[in-house]
Amino acid sequence: MKTLITNAKVVNEGKVFDANILINNKLIEAILPVAETPICDKLFDAIGLYLLPGCIDDQTHFREPGLTHKGEIYTEAKAAVAGGITSYMEMPNTIPNALTQDLLEDKYKIANEKSLANYSFYMGASNDNLDEVLKTNPKKVCGVKIFMGSSTGNMLVDNERVLEQLFSKCKMLIATHCEDEGTIKRNLEIATKKFGDNIPITEHPIIRSVEACYKSSSHAVALAKKYNTRLHVLHISTEKELSLFENKTPLKSKKITAEACIHHLWFCDEDYTTKGNLIKWNPAIKTAIDREAIFNAILNGTIDVVATDHAPHTFQEKMQVYSKAPSGGPLVQHALLAMLEKYKQSKITLEKIVQLMSHNVADIFEVEKRGYIREGYFADLVLVDLQKQSIVNKDTILYKCGWSPFDGYTFNSSIHSTFVNGHLAYTNNNFDETKKGLRLTFNR
Repeated sequence: MKTLITNAKVVNEGKVFDANILINNKLIEAILPVAETPICDKLFDAIGLYLLPGCIDDQTHFREPGLTHKGEIYTEAKAAVAGGITSYMEMPNTIPNALTQDLLEDKYKIANEKSLANYSFYMGASNDNLDEVLKTNPKKVCGVKIFMGSSTGNMLVDNERVLEQLFSKCKMLIATHCEDEGTIKRNLEIATKKFGDNIPITEHPIIRSVEACYKSSSHAVALAKKYNTRLHVLHISTEKELSLFENKTPLKSKKITAEACIHHLWFCDEDYTTKGNLIKWNPAIKTAIDREAIFNAILNGTIDVVATDHAPHTFQEKMQVYSKAPSGGPLVQHALLAMLEKYKQSKITLEKIVQLMSHNVADIFEVEKRGYIREGYFADLVLVDLQKQSIVNKDTILYKCGWSPFDGYTFNSSIHSTFVNGHLAYTNNNFDETKKGLRLTFNR
């Protein structure tokens, strides 16, 4: 089956150009001038649309197994595809935690049957599973996740000896959640003494403070430098942490890389008064100064990746008092739209968005044949309409939890169509689920 996408404005590898793209089954067979229209089985006219490589989201929580009342691989992968995300990497803090190779493979089996998008799952680290971590196949698993801050179940790694062993012995990419647990506990005690059971959400960035983030991130970076570890620090939320990362070294030569998330680029602490617990994330959304610094860091190469940290909870769970409301929220359907909105505001180029959400993720994780529009690569592609608006409301939200922190917002772009492995999985608000996504593989 050959499909020809004609008249597209392609955004790829730092350029915007007109081209026709010939897809042969799962792969891109040819990138052609618009005047060339070879024989094909299916013609897709993309006139007026921009063609981007599908986004690769390096941090998601799809809640399966064990937490499927919030979200599941089937529902959240569909929402991702509708948002132009063709591949995702999912975290191990499900129930049970993915702390053994068997439990990790159980998640791959679920995705193989249910996921519309391509997928990989992190191996989880704890204080007592080093042997299991070291069994992880670097060619078939995206990375090892270490929570250097509180998490679900048995996943806080706070034993210094274990951290030293993980950073010295693990030969594949380590991704870290960095918040210092001791600092957070002390700040929470202060807030509890002051407010009792009625801690306001505005205290969240004070409890999960700049100091908590920097202390943990600097510790991770120091360990990585000591042992020459391949480290990727997730969801940077403070200006202070930016001093830990380089922007002069080419990405392919970096041993230590960093990620920013949509919510830290979009919201600030002033938004707690209107959004409340709906924007309660860990690490916390902080000041407008932090937000501006993080945005500048994605532009100048200090931060290498933009992702979501998609982590749905039910609306009822989020409406509880601060101390009981869980942290996290759904973002995969609207992440690319949010970045396109920044483009419409002249704050970032289309080429830079593609670099941060596709190219760099593929390079950092050494994803095989994805993240670029290249001949011989998988045809993971997204067509966006920069002239058509997208309204976020209960009728358009696809997350199982049924809400979005962008509820009520109108984006000035839309996702027209998404191809996953050459299969037109989504177009004009309709899905074709006859083919599922594939397990990501890695050139390591």
